[in-house]
Amino acid sequence: MFRKNRLFTPGPTPLLPAAQFAMAAADMHHRTPEFKALYSKVLAQLKQFVGTQNDVLLLASSGTGAMEASVSNFTSPGDRVLVLSAGKFGERWASLTKTFGLRPDVVSAPYGETFDQAAIRAALHDDTRAVYVQATETSTGVRHDIQAIAALLRQANSNALLIVDGITGLGSTHFDIDSWGVDVMIGGSQKAVMIPPGLSYLSISERAWAAAETAKNPRFYFDLRKERKNAKAGESAYTPAVSLIAALGAALDFIASQAGGDLAAGRTLLVDNAQTCATMTRTALTAMGFTLFAPTAPAAAVTAVATPDGIDSSAVVKELKSHYGATIANGQGEMKGKIFRIAHLGYFDPLDTIALVAALEHIAKDTLQLPVEFGQGLVPAQSIYAAAMKV
Repeated sequence: MFRKNRLFTPGPTPLLPAAQFAMAAADMHHRTPEFKALYSKVLAQLKQFVGTQNDVLLLASSGTGAMEASVSNFTSPGDRVLVLSAGKFGERWASLTKTFGLRPDVVSAPYGETFDQAAIRAALHDDTRAVYVQATETSTGVRHDIQAIAALLRQANSNALLIVDGITGLGSTHFDIDSWGVDVMIGGSQKAVMIPPGLSYLSISERAWAAAETAKNPRFYFDLRKERKNAKAGESAYTPAVSLIAALGAALDFIASQAGGDLAAGRTLLVDNAQTCATMTRTALTAMGFTLFAPTAPAAAVTAVATPDGIDSSAVVKELKSHYGATIANGQGEMKGKIFRIAHLGYFDPLDTIALVAALEHIAKDTLQLPVEFGQGLVPAQSIYAAAMKV
């Protein structure tokens, strides 16, 4: 049977065709007026996409590069920091802070859950330099309440910087970065902006820039002060990923076009779309008898689903790929074989979700031998879609 390959992974996500065309046509040198105009435009668009008046910088790296920069640029060896960890990417924050000689206090939540606010408050100290957290813990499908964490820091009169990994949160969650007081927000190109891996970006507050001036940790390629200085002239500090930046510009144009040219409104539509697809997916899978792995704090970027006892989630991943050309994500680390993850951020729409739910009905019924009938998940998913269409 003819099969069309479809990505339902939380990164890389499906590529926007207009972005692919822009990459193919990006035959320009990075020290020319042509590229400077493109670079300046994209940086300005990123501020609208992130939703901030702060500087937004681009790095030629995956999101982990921006995470590293968010440690090295704002801290000194021996600094006390607070890491909020509830999955593989929270654990990455802990590893990064230790690598740069910091003293991390760690507040942990079990996989599939979010943090207790009282535990965060108790772990804050007068000398806490920064708080590191994910907006969405991609490994478990959990959304953390960044607004509440920011409010807690204000109520505690903390001087700690709030540094947020929004790599899968941006474009799938509504943020108000400036009014909440988020000092650093990190994004990645292979997520909601629908282009290949290779770019990361950061919004940086004036408070964070002041901290960067006194920070003593070493930095060279990821020296954000250099990038800020060069960005004002429409350049990057080092050789940029020219084709990816062209693709990013095309993707941001596309998002704006969905709202009549208003990029901020387009961002809102993008987030609402992810939330609709996520709700459709969660509703369908629970109707089919599956258990959501993060039922109390689900993310719109990705839905994590626990398989029934005795069933390896790898079987679902393999069956979807081999029989339906659909690629979803298995669990990571200790969760491999226990959960599967379905993405909703970026270049997805409800019709993609309907197709995937239909395939999952076949797998649940025929491969997993679960008591599932055709339409058991599709009908509830269609009802969510119909309600969203009326808004």
